[in-house]
Amino acid sequence: MRPLPQGIAQALAAAALFGISTPLAKMLLGSMPPLLLAGVLYAGSGMGLLTWMALGRVRNRAPAEAALTRRDAPWLAGAVLFGGVLGPLLMMLGLARTAAATAALLLNLEGVLTAVLAWVIFRENVDRRVALGMLAIVAGAMVLSWQHPGGMGATWGGLAITGACLCWALDNNLTRAVAGSDPVQIAAIKGAIAGTVNIGIALAIGDRLPHLLPLLAAAVLGFIGYGLSLVLFVLALRHLGTARTSAYFSTAPFLGAALALVMFAEHGNLALLLAGGLMAIGVWLHASERHDHAHTHVALSHNHRHRHDVHHQHTHDFKWDGHEPHTHPHAHESLSHSHPHYPDTHHRHRH
Repeated sequence: MRPLPQGIAQALAAAALFGISTPLAKMLLGSMPPLLLAGVLYAGSGMGLLTWMALGRVRNRAPAEAALTRRDAPWLAGAVLFGGVLGPLLMMLGLARTAAATAALLLNLEGVLTAVLAWVIFRENVDRRVALGMLAIVAGAMVLSWQHPGGMGATWGGLAITGACLCWALDNNLTRAVAGSDPVQIAAIKGAIAGTVNIGIALAIGDRLPHLLPLLAAAVLGFIGYGLSLVLFVLALRHLGTARTSAYFSTAPFLGAALALVMFAEHGNLALLLAGGLMAIGVWLHASERHDHAHTHVALSHNHRHRHDVHHQHTHDFKWDGHEPHTHPHAHESLSHSHPHYPDTHHRHRH
């Protein structure tokens, strides 16, 4: 059996970590309010990844990834603002005014809006096969979240949740612009700022910190389910682009629901089986995609982790020990060729 391409495996792993964090976070809701829990999860993500980075420096390890630069600051600031501050705030405002079933259904808009922004505004390539795969995955998520009928009227709560989805869609597309840089650094900054803001808002409205044990449990869960998941998501963005990565990540609700069956002794139903089938079809359509045509790479200079593949045939102006992959500033000359590819870091061309 042919192994999954690296980017697909990373995107599905990111979805799995985030998906399984949902039923685990549900167990912690009794110990702290939702907004405070969201803040602690984000803070655990940021602090855990910052500790990981600090340990690497203590051990004097050479950086394996390119550090963020001033040129990345506007993109990252936008991603943090929309994804870490405005998104969670709108989400909490919406949840307070919206039925749970309606909220779950509306949350599936994130994947759709992410893809639409990627295709329409950021000009990411999509063909009929990818579009059908995205529709199948989103349809599966909608089936899973439609537990019982509910009003889908344009209430203030529904508009707030839709706004949160739009914020996260913008976050996903803005993060792609910096995905060539260190994913741990990106995720650590986003988690630390989002956690600080959300905890600050929660405390300002009267929430109180819980006992130490649930606080530590939430922080560890945030590190795994949010921090490591985001690192994998950023890595997948490099290889797949925003729309495809978001589509794979949309399988998270199914993975979370599957774990809930085991954890809470819940019984599976026809909706779960149908959702799993639709998502499997969507993943297959994406994984079996073959996008191959003649294209031209324009001259480009940048810095990211790479191997000396067909796109990285360059010399070094420093002593190199032959170790790969490695990271250093390098230049690409203009190149025209044809081969199968995704809209990754080096294939963001028009069609």
